[in-house]
Amino acid sequence: MPAAPFLHDDFLLTTATARELYHRHAAPSPIFDYHCHLPPDQIATNRRFENLFQVWLAGDHYKWRALRANGVPEELITGTTTSDYDKFLAYARSVPQMVRNPLHHWSHLELRRYFGIDLLINEANAPKIWETANAQLATPALSVHGILTGSKVAVVCTTDDPADSLEHHVAIARSGLATRVYPTLRPDKVLLVNAPAAFNAWCDQLAARSNVEVKDLASLLTALDRRHAFFHSLGGRLSDHGLESVPDIGCTEREAAAIFAAARAGTAATPEQTAKFAVFILLFLGRLDAQRGWTKQLHLGGLRNNSSRLLRRLGADAGVDSIGDFAQGRGISRYLDTLDAEGALPKVVLYNLNPADNYLFATMAGNFQDGVTAGKIQFGSGWWFLDQREGMEWQLNALSQLGLLSRFVGMLTDSRSFVSYVRHEYFRRLLCRLLGEDVEAGLIPNDEAALASLVKDICYGNASRYFGLETGKF
Repeated sequence: MPAAPFLHDDFLLTTATARELYHRHAAPSPIFDYHCHLPPDQIATNRRFENLFQVWLAGDHYKWRALRANGVPEELITGTTTSDYDKFLAYARSVPQMVRNPLHHWSHLELRRYFGIDLLINEANAPKIWETANAQLATPALSVHGILTGSKVAVVCTTDDPADSLEHHVAIARSGLATRVYPTLRPDKVLLVNAPAAFNAWCDQLAARSNVEVKDLASLLTALDRRHAFFHSLGGRLSDHGLESVPDIGCTEREAAAIFAAARAGTAATPEQTAKFAVFILLFLGRLDAQRGWTKQLHLGGLRNNSSRLLRRLGADAGVDSIGDFAQGRGISRYLDTLDAEGALPKVVLYNLNPADNYLFATMAGNFQDGVTAGKIQFGSGWWFLDQREGMEWQLNALSQLGLLSRFVGMLTDSRSFVSYVRHEYFRRLLCRLLGEDVEAGLIPNDEAALASLVKDICYGNASRYFGLETGKF
């Protein structure tokens, strides 16, 4: 049998049912990108990228990791002494070595979907790819607004610190962009009581932004509440926390106040005190989320900044993080149960980074459904190291076996790159593949209307209803 062409139209779609579901129902659905790291200032200014490196490689730590693994010097990855073209060429030379890594698929899909370039990425084709892509980047279709509109992105939820001004979100709302862009409250820095210099600098920023003198625990909570309300006034309805785990520990208000005071005075909290303070703040913010009808996201399990060498050189988010092996169950259960017992449990999306925790997270979500809001507690999509073929299939299978796939809010981008929306295509093809194979094996009914509804809900409809955000029309 002759080999199928690379990345053909029915790529990943192994059955007639899968092809029907994808091409008729999944592919036309808009995108609801409820978690990403796209820079709001670039959306506000409708940035035009000067060249392919800037839109495709700059800031993409997935690609940085692969380049380092291929022996590429750091100066050709994140360096300041090499040209954009030289860094692009280093990547083009490396792509052939990425076979079976998802970057090999994603990189080719990005060039095809955004630039119409179907050349294999390699050193020989690099000059033609560079020239063709750069010419197209000069057109409005590949400005930031053009990319979002062309990708049918109905909603983008960025990731924003409570001390951020959100001025760019105000500008975006006035810009006429069809995509709706909302801030997501990401208050990770409020937990840095073990690092007083960083914590106090951030508290001062929060004080200036909220017009509250952050001098004690009570004023810190007031400032956080004000910022939460401000995010809400701009349409924000999601919060997010990136944690190794939710600590399985209790903390009184008096204990939290003493920990805060010591950190504000320059004394680093102990590991136990840091865990206690984190739980106190997480519970406070969970109650705010419930009061204002928000959804809380918990991204758990990352072991971050492993290379001190690259952390010193590049700072955080340099592509030197990995999956961690933290105990998760008891802390999550205690946290969700405390809020649930108070009648203050918001909608929650739980994301695990360690695939060993798939069944734990899927069953934990089922513990706290309330019989009122369908899918109130979500087992979130494959994230970070798991947003690839195998990881997404594992998540979909665990959710299907232990929860309700039909209520799933679907894929997110979790990216800093505007051309990463091919990840939604990748997810949608895999979803349709799984459903199509089950239909043709006689495991689920061959009911075209029901399957079409299921696919469209997972791709877009469920998220549109669940998060309660006004969407752009596509």
